[in-house]
Amino acid sequence: MSNPVLVEVTRGGRVESRHRGAAIVVDASGDKLLALGDTDAPIYPRSAVKAMQTMVLVESGAADSLDFGDRELALASSSHSGEPAHVELVTDMLARVGRDETTLECGCQWPSRLKVSIALARTGESATQLHNNCSGKHTGFICTACHLGIDPAGYIRYGHEIQDMIRGVMADLTGDHLGVDNCATDGCSIPTYAVPLASLAHGFAKMVTGSGLPSSRAAAADRIISACMAEPYFVAGEGRACTRLMQTAPGRIFAKTGAEGVFCAALPQEGLAIALKCDDGNARGADAMVAGLLTRFIDAGDDIKDALAQQANRPLKNWNGLETGNVQLTAALAI
Repeated sequence: MSNPVLVEVTRGGRVESRHRGAAIVVDASGDKLLALGDTDAPIYPRSAVKAMQTMVLVESGAADSLDFGDRELALASSSHSGEPAHVELVTDMLARVGRDETTLECGCQWPSRLKVSIALARTGESATQLHNNCSGKHTGFICTACHLGIDPAGYIRYGHEIQDMIRGVMADLTGDHLGVDNCATDGCSIPTYAVPLASLAHGFAKMVTGSGLPSSRAAAADRIISACMAEPYFVAGEGRACTRLMQTAPGRIFAKTGAEGVFCAALPQEGLAIALKCDDGNARGADAMVAGLLTRFIDAGDDIKDALAQQANRPLKNWNGLETGNVQLTAALAI
Protein backbone atom coordinates (compact mmCIF):
# COMPACT_ATOMS: atom_id res chain seq x y z
CA MET A 1 0.00 0.00 0.00
CA SER A 2 1.42 3.34 -1.03
CA ASN A 3 0.78 6.06 1.52
CA PRO A 4 -0.74 9.29 0.19
CA VAL A 5 1.09 12.56 -0.32
CA LEU A 6 0.10 14.65 2.70
CA VAL A 7 2.45 17.63 2.36
CA GLU A 8 3.86 19.43 -0.66
CA VAL A 9 6.71 21.92 -0.80
CA THR A 10 6.54 24.49 -3.58
CA ARG A 11 9.02 26.83 -5.23
CA GLY A 12 8.16 29.29 -7.96
CA GLY A 13 4.61 28.00 -8.12
CA ARG A 14 5.72 24.41 -8.80
CA VAL A 15 5.77 21.44 -6.46
CA GLU A 16 9.43 20.77 -5.70
CA SER A 17 9.10 18.07 -3.03
CA ARG A 18 6.41 15.77 -1.66
CA HIS A 19 6.05 14.09 1.72
CA ARG A 20 4.02 10.89 1.88
CA GLY A 21 2.79 9.52 5.15
CA ALA A 22 0.22 7.74 7.25
CA ALA A 23 -1.85 9.32 10.01
CA ILE A 24 -4.67 8.36 12.32
CA VAL A 25 -6.97 10.06 14.81
CA VAL A 26 -8.80 7.92 17.38
CA ASP A 27 -10.95 8.32 20.45
CA ALA A 28 -10.57 6.57 23.80
CA SER A 29 -12.41 3.51 22.49
CA GLY A 30 -9.96 3.20 19.63
CA ASP A 31 -12.59 4.18 17.09
CA LYS A 32 -11.07 5.86 14.05
CA LEU A 33 -12.17 9.40 13.29
CA LEU A 34 -9.66 9.66 10.44
CA ALA A 35 -7.19 7.23 8.91
CA LEU A 36 -4.88 8.03 6.01
CA GLY A 37 -2.49 5.48 4.57
CA ASP A 38 -1.47 2.24 6.20
CA THR A 39 -1.99 2.88 9.91
CA ASP A 40 -1.73 -0.81 10.80
CA ALA A 41 1.85 -1.21 9.58
CA PRO A 42 4.29 -1.45 12.52
CA ILE A 43 6.63 1.53 12.89
CA TYR A 44 9.24 2.46 15.46
CA PRO A 45 7.76 5.36 17.48
CA ARG A 46 11.16 6.40 18.79
CA SER A 47 10.97 9.40 21.14
CA ALA A 48 7.27 10.05 20.48
CA VAL A 49 6.38 7.66 23.34
CA LYS A 50 8.53 9.19 26.07
CA ALA A 51 5.45 10.17 28.09
CA MET A 52 4.52 6.49 28.20
CA GLN A 53 8.03 5.59 29.36
CA THR A 54 7.80 8.19 32.15
CA MET A 55 4.90 6.28 33.68
CA VAL A 56 7.28 4.08 35.69
CA LEU A 57 8.78 7.16 37.34
CA VAL A 58 5.37 8.16 38.68
CA GLU A 59 3.84 4.74 39.31
CA SER A 60 6.89 3.55 41.27
CA GLY A 61 6.51 6.42 43.74
CA ALA A 62 9.92 7.81 42.75
CA ALA A 63 8.53 11.12 41.50
CA ASP A 64 6.77 11.80 44.80
CA SER A 65 9.70 10.60 46.89
CA LEU A 66 12.04 12.98 45.05
CA ASP A 67 9.56 15.87 45.09
CA PHE A 68 9.41 16.07 41.31
CA GLY A 69 7.00 18.66 39.93
CA ASP A 70 5.80 19.53 36.44
CA ARG A 71 9.20 20.60 35.14
CA GLU A 72 10.90 17.39 36.20
CA LEU A 73 8.15 15.20 34.71
CA ALA A 74 8.16 17.23 31.50
CA LEU A 75 11.94 16.86 31.22
CA ALA A 76 11.69 13.12 31.89
CA SER A 77 9.31 12.98 28.90
CA SER A 78 11.42 15.22 26.71
CA SER A 79 13.68 15.35 23.71
CA HIS A 80 15.26 18.55 24.93
CA SER A 81 17.58 20.86 23.01
CA GLY A 82 20.43 20.75 25.50
CA GLU A 83 19.89 24.35 26.56
CA PRO A 84 21.37 25.49 29.90
CA ALA A 85 18.04 25.21 31.77
CA HIS A 86 17.63 21.63 30.54
CA VAL A 87 21.13 20.62 31.59
CA GLU A 88 20.80 22.27 34.98
CA LEU A 89 17.56 20.46 35.76
CA VAL A 90 18.90 17.08 34.64
CA THR A 91 21.93 17.63 36.88
CA ASP A 92 19.66 18.47 39.82
CA MET A 93 17.44 15.44 39.25
CA LEU A 94 20.43 13.10 39.23
CA ALA A 95 21.83 14.73 42.37
CA ARG A 96 18.61 13.95 44.24
CA VAL A 97 19.51 10.24 44.04
CA GLY A 98 23.22 10.83 44.63
CA ARG A 99 24.16 10.35 40.98
CA ASP A 100 25.79 12.43 38.27
CA GLU A 101 26.49 12.44 34.55
CA THR A 102 28.61 9.31 34.78
CA THR A 103 25.53 7.17 35.55
CA LEU A 104 23.88 8.14 32.26
CA GLU A 105 24.16 5.66 29.39
CA CYS A 106 22.68 7.76 26.58
CA GLY A 107 25.97 8.94 25.05
CA CYS A 108 27.39 12.42 24.49
CA GLN A 109 25.61 14.79 22.12
CA TRP A 110 26.07 18.44 21.24
CA PRO A 111 23.02 20.64 21.89
CA SER A 112 20.64 20.57 18.94
CA ARG A 113 20.34 24.38 18.86
CA LEU A 114 23.30 25.77 16.95
CA LYS A 115 23.67 28.92 19.04
CA VAL A 116 23.74 26.86 22.23
CA SER A 117 26.44 24.57 20.82
CA ILE A 118 28.48 27.58 19.71
CA ALA A 119 28.17 29.18 23.15
CA LEU A 120 29.29 25.93 24.78
CA ALA A 121 32.26 25.60 22.42
CA ARG A 122 33.32 29.19 23.11
CA THR A 123 33.75 28.34 26.77
CA GLY A 124 36.21 25.63 25.78
CA GLU A 125 33.90 22.96 27.11
CA SER A 126 32.77 19.82 25.30
CA ALA A 127 29.32 18.30 25.12
CA THR A 128 28.51 15.64 27.69
CA GLN A 129 25.76 13.11 28.21
CA LEU A 130 23.84 15.82 30.07
CA HIS A 131 23.39 17.61 26.72
CA ASN A 132 21.97 14.51 25.05
CA ASN A 133 18.37 15.17 24.03
CA CYS A 134 17.33 12.01 25.89
CA SER A 135 19.17 12.71 29.15
CA GLY A 136 15.95 13.73 30.89
CA LYS A 137 14.29 10.43 30.06
CA HIS A 138 17.37 8.46 31.10
CA THR A 139 17.50 10.41 34.35
CA GLY A 140 13.90 9.35 35.00
CA PHE A 141 14.95 5.71 34.53
CA ILE A 142 17.91 6.13 36.89
CA CYS A 143 15.78 7.84 39.55
CA THR A 144 13.19 5.05 39.33
CA ALA A 145 15.87 2.38 39.71
CA CYS A 146 17.51 4.09 42.68
CA HIS A 147 14.17 4.63 44.41
CA LEU A 148 13.34 0.93 44.04
CA GLY A 149 16.78 -0.23 45.14
CA ILE A 150 17.67 -1.52 41.66
CA ASP A 151 21.21 -1.14 40.36
CA PRO A 152 20.84 1.29 37.43
CA ALA A 153 23.92 -0.04 35.63
CA GLY A 154 22.87 -1.39 32.24
CA TYR A 155 19.40 0.18 32.50
CA ILE A 156 19.41 0.70 28.71
CA ARG A 157 19.43 -3.03 27.94
CA TYR A 158 16.50 -5.24 27.04
CA GLY A 159 15.96 -7.45 30.09
CA HIS A 160 16.99 -4.88 32.69
CA GLU A 161 14.27 -4.58 35.32
CA ILE A 162 13.58 -0.94 34.41
CA GLN A 163 13.09 -1.82 30.74
CA ASP A 164 10.86 -4.74 31.72
CA MET A 165 8.67 -2.30 33.68
CA ILE A 166 8.51 0.14 30.78
CA ARG A 167 7.65 -2.62 28.33
CA GLY A 168 4.79 -3.74 30.54
CA VAL A 169 3.31 -0.24 30.77
CA MET A 170 3.59 0.36 27.03
CA ALA A 171 2.04 -3.00 26.19
CA ASP A 172 -0.90 -2.18 28.46
CA LEU A 173 -1.41 1.26 26.93
CA THR A 174 -1.05 0.26 23.28
CA GLY A 175 -2.62 -3.19 23.57
CA ASP A 176 0.23 -4.54 21.44
CA HIS A 177 2.80 -7.25 21.87
CA LEU A 178 6.26 -5.90 22.71
CA GLY A 179 9.09 -8.39 22.65
CA VAL A 180 12.44 -9.36 21.20
CA ASP A 181 10.87 -10.03 17.80
CA ASN A 182 9.73 -6.40 17.30
CA CYS A 183 12.50 -4.70 19.27
CA ALA A 184 15.34 -2.56 17.92
CA THR A 185 17.81 -0.14 19.45
CA ASP A 186 16.85 3.52 19.68
CA GLY A 187 19.22 6.43 19.11
CA CYS A 188 19.82 6.75 22.86
CA SER A 189 20.48 2.98 23.13
CA ILE A 190 17.26 1.85 24.87
CA PRO A 191 14.83 -0.62 23.26
CA THR A 192 12.24 0.69 20.81
CA TYR A 193 9.35 -1.47 19.66
CA ALA A 194 7.62 -1.52 16.27
CA VAL A 195 3.86 -1.05 16.74
CA PRO A 196 1.09 0.27 14.48
CA LEU A 197 0.15 3.95 14.46
CA ALA A 198 -3.38 2.90 15.41
CA SER A 199 -2.07 1.33 18.63
CA LEU A 200 0.04 4.37 19.50
CA ALA A 201 -2.87 6.74 19.02
CA HIS A 202 -5.15 4.55 21.11
CA GLY A 203 -2.55 4.45 23.88
CA PHE A 204 -2.36 8.23 24.04
CA ALA A 205 -6.15 8.53 23.89
CA LYS A 206 -6.31 6.28 26.95
CA MET A 207 -3.68 8.37 28.70
CA VAL A 208 -5.56 11.65 28.24
CA THR A 209 -8.98 10.22 29.14
CA GLY A 210 -8.15 7.45 31.62
CA SER A 211 -10.54 5.21 29.71
CA GLY A 212 -9.84 1.51 30.22
CA LEU A 213 -7.08 2.15 32.76
CA PRO A 214 -7.01 1.37 36.49
CA SER A 215 -7.53 4.52 38.54
CA SER A 216 -3.90 4.65 39.68
CA ARG A 217 -2.57 4.34 36.13
CA ALA A 218 -5.07 6.89 34.86
CA ALA A 219 -3.95 9.32 37.56
CA ALA A 220 -0.28 8.82 36.67
CA ALA A 221 -1.01 9.37 32.98
CA ASP A 222 -2.97 12.54 33.68
CA ARG A 223 -0.16 13.85 35.86
CA ILE A 224 2.44 13.34 33.12
CA ILE A 225 0.35 14.75 30.28
CA SER A 226 -0.63 17.74 32.41
CA ALA A 227 3.01 18.36 33.35
CA CYS A 228 4.09 18.36 29.70
CA MET A 229 1.34 20.82 28.76
CA ALA A 230 2.20 23.03 31.74
CA GLU A 231 5.94 23.11 30.95
CA PRO A 232 6.27 22.75 27.16
CA TYR A 233 9.73 24.36 27.11
CA PHE A 234 11.09 21.41 29.10
CA VAL A 235 9.56 18.92 26.64
CA ALA A 236 11.65 20.29 23.76
CA GLY A 237 13.01 23.84 23.80
CA GLU A 238 12.97 27.27 22.24
CA GLY A 239 11.44 27.26 18.76
CA ARG A 240 10.84 23.49 18.69
CA ALA A 241 7.62 22.12 17.20
CA CYS A 242 6.44 20.29 20.36
CA THR A 243 6.93 23.37 22.50
CA ARG A 244 5.37 25.70 19.94
CA LEU A 245 2.26 23.57 19.45
CA MET A 246 1.58 23.27 23.17
CA GLN A 247 2.18 26.98 23.69
CA THR A 248 -0.35 27.75 20.96
CA ALA A 249 -3.20 26.39 23.08
CA PRO A 250 -2.00 26.12 26.70
CA GLY A 251 -3.48 23.14 28.50
CA ARG A 252 -5.32 21.99 25.39
CA ILE A 253 -2.64 20.21 23.33
CA PHE A 254 -0.12 17.49 24.16
CA ALA A 255 2.48 16.96 21.44
CA LYS A 256 5.64 14.88 21.22
CA THR A 257 7.81 14.23 18.21
CA GLY A 258 9.99 11.21 17.51
CA ALA A 259 12.89 10.62 15.16
CA GLU A 260 12.35 9.63 11.53
CA GLY A 261 9.18 11.64 11.03
CA VAL A 262 7.00 10.26 13.83
CA PHE A 263 4.66 12.51 15.78
CA CYS A 264 2.10 11.74 18.49
CA ALA A 265 -0.32 14.28 19.90
CA ALA A 266 -3.50 14.40 21.94
CA LEU A 267 -6.41 16.68 22.70
CA PRO A 268 -7.47 15.89 26.28
CA GLN A 269 -10.63 18.02 26.21
CA GLU A 270 -11.81 16.33 23.02
CA GLY A 271 -10.65 12.89 24.19
CA LEU A 272 -8.73 12.30 20.96
CA ALA A 273 -5.21 11.31 20.03
CA ILE A 274 -3.11 11.45 16.86
CA ALA A 275 -0.24 9.32 15.58
CA LEU A 276 1.54 9.78 12.27
CA LYS A 277 4.68 9.01 10.36
CA CYS A 278 6.18 10.93 7.47
CA ASP A 279 7.52 8.20 5.18
CA ASP A 280 10.80 9.92 4.34
CA GLY A 281 11.55 10.62 8.00
CA ASN A 282 11.56 14.37 7.45
CA ALA A 283 10.52 16.48 10.44
CA ARG A 284 9.38 19.26 8.09
CA GLY A 285 6.66 17.00 6.75
CA ALA A 286 5.69 15.51 10.12
CA ASP A 287 5.47 18.94 11.77
CA ALA A 288 3.08 20.19 9.09
CA MET A 289 0.97 17.03 9.26
CA VAL A 290 0.43 17.14 13.02
CA ALA A 291 -0.33 20.88 13.00
CA GLY A 292 -2.93 20.29 10.30
CA LEU A 293 -4.61 17.46 12.20
CA LEU A 294 -4.67 19.46 15.42
CA THR A 295 -6.25 22.39 13.56
CA ARG A 296 -8.91 20.10 12.17
CA PHE A 297 -9.88 18.35 15.40
CA ILE A 298 -9.42 20.87 18.19
CA ASP A 299 -12.65 22.44 19.41
CA ALA A 300 -11.33 25.96 19.81
CA GLY A 301 -11.78 29.51 18.63
CA ASP A 302 -10.55 30.93 15.35
CA ASP A 303 -7.48 32.47 16.97
CA ILE A 304 -6.12 29.08 18.04
CA LYS A 305 -7.13 27.37 14.81
CA ASP A 306 -5.51 30.13 12.76
CA ALA A 307 -2.29 29.90 14.76
CA LEU A 308 -2.15 26.13 14.26
CA ALA A 309 -3.00 26.45 10.57
CA GLN A 310 -0.11 28.84 10.11
CA GLN A 311 2.21 26.15 11.45
CA ALA A 312 0.75 23.62 9.02
CA ASN A 313 0.89 25.85 5.95
CA ARG A 314 3.83 28.22 6.09
CA PRO A 315 6.03 30.20 3.71
CA LEU A 316 9.65 29.30 3.02
CA LYS A 317 12.22 32.08 2.97
CA ASN A 318 15.84 32.20 1.90
CA TRP A 319 18.77 33.77 3.75
CA ASN A 320 17.82 37.21 2.38
CA GLY A 321 14.33 36.86 3.82
CA LEU A 322 12.77 36.49 0.39
CA GLU A 323 9.75 34.19 0.16
CA THR A 324 10.65 31.33 -2.15
CA GLY A 325 7.74 28.93 -1.73
CA ASN A 326 5.52 27.18 0.76
CA VAL A 327 5.11 24.08 2.90
CA GLN A 328 1.46 23.19 2.46
CA LEU A 329 -0.97 20.40 3.22
CA THR A 330 -2.53 18.48 0.35
CA ALA A 331 -6.27 17.98 -0.11
CA ALA A 332 -6.05 14.79 1.98
CA LEU A 333 -5.29 16.91 5.04
CA ALA A 334 -7.11 20.05 4.02
CA ILE A 335 -8.16 22.14 7.01
